[in-house]
Amino acid sequence: MFEVFLKEIRELLRDRKTLFFVIALPMLVFPVIMALVGFMASQAAMEAKQEVHTYYIVNEAYAEKFSEQVFYHKSFKKYAGELRLDSVEALRDAVRSGVIDVGVFIPSDPVENLESGVKSEWKIVFNDAQSINFIYDRLSKLAKKFSDELRADKLTSLGLSQAEQAAVLQPISITKVDTADKRENLGEKLGAFIPYMLIPLVLMGASYPAIDLGAGEKERGTLETLLLTPISRTELVLGKFLTVLSSSIFCALITVSSMALWIGIASSFVELDVIKNAFSSVALLDFVLIFALLLPVAVMLSSLTLAISIYARTFKEAQNYMGPLSMGIFIPIVMSLMPNMELTAKTALIPITNVALAIKEIIKGTVDYGYVALIFGASAVLAAGLLVCCVKWFNKETVLFR
Repeated sequence: MFEVFLKEIRELLRDRKTLFFVIALPMLVFPVIMALVGFMASQAAMEAKQEVHTYYIVNEAYAEKFSEQVFYHKSFKKYAGELRLDSVEALRDAVRSGVIDVGVFIPSDPVENLESGVKSEWKIVFNDAQSINFIYDRLSKLAKKFSDELRADKLTSLGLSQAEQAAVLQPISITKVDTADKRENLGEKLGAFIPYMLIPLVLMGASYPAIDLGAGEKERGTLETLLLTPISRTELVLGKFLTVLSSSIFCALITVSSMALWIGIASSFVELDVIKNAFSSVALLDFVLIFALLLPVAVMLSSLTLAISIYARTFKEAQNYMGPLSMGIFIPIVMSLMPNMELTAKTALIPITNVALAIKEIIKGTVDYGYVALIFGASAVLAAGLLVCCVKWFNKETVLFR
């Protein structure tokens, strides 16, 4: 069995395609892609913040202070054309034709409306289809500031001091006292995405060598030669399984190590306080627990991918079968991201979901080690069952020689 394992490992190391997917992809390509995406997102947000928008205010005489604030705001430029707009429909047409970027419709004098107890309903007309858009927030803040000033003037005229105004406007003040520490808060937000990254990588590390060791051997015609060697089929499939398992674990390990390395390098150039705070209190034992939980998952996925590859006639057929498996892995991971989904005795028995929930709890620092033992036991039993099925699958002539 170990001779088969060493032979497959040597062939795996000679295969440039597998080395690219298992080593180069997680070490170099993924970090570069993530850095590029982050850089492009930050550039898009910066450009959106610096963009100057042309505006038009209908009936700006009703709110002179507000109009002045918009006029002197660095992100807005008053429309200087000859077109005169007087309705929401006219503003909408002007925005759609690109004459202006945003329009504000003030239907009546808000001061007079306040005296008569009527609210002034303003409308902001703009194209909200862009994913990064600061127009509405900026104008809403200016309008709210103007509204607050009008309200304060009215209440002062009624004889209320600033303290009385605050009490009237907000009779009850609520202060949140959070019992969760910083690690638990950040772990709840970031910890859910760790398994979303790790578990698919475990599958990716297993699928490429599995396809080559099963369907690839069939396609090259070397499987028959291996079957003629003086070793049992069980030893043969276990040797191949150990190769696939090693690649799967190695891929996850190298990905986490490269991410830690790149985060460390990036932290020396830019401020990454959120990530530093989130992972500063995660101890070595926590990382050991995470990889201990991933181990039975790697066994499960290695057994499944090898069984699929053995069943397939060709390399391409095996790739087609791997597609639904990849999609199937995401379903239990997404289940762990659902609201109110917690690690309990019941969820600890759901494959993949239990590991994803446990990793999140480990990052948060609130994991129950009893549940971790239950997950490890349940996953180990399932992994052993899948491995036995894979061995029996390999011993069937109808599967090997379809």
